[in-house]
Amino acid sequence: MAKLKLDLHDIYNKGYMIDHALEEIIDEALEKRIKEVEIIPGKGSGQLKKKVLRFLQRPDIKCKYHRLVKDQKNYGRLFVRFE
Repeated sequence: MAKLKLDLHDIYNKGYMIDHALEEIIDEALEKRIKEVEIIPGKGSGQLKKKVLRFLQRPDIKCKYHRLVKDQKNYGRLFVRFE
């Protein structure tokens, strides 16, 4: 199964870049019909993960994917699944 991966460690403190990177990877997944995107906000204080989750809950974004899965073993990782 093909999947894309987005590691946010390098841009964790640049809010506008985070939104842009998330939009780009979701659009790329849709364009290439990729079934899963792995997003790595990292563990840290949890603020970056909260920002990513807020972004993914936006109505204009939520309608683009099928499911959001939080990794049970590694809480610094999320999976966005597409149909």
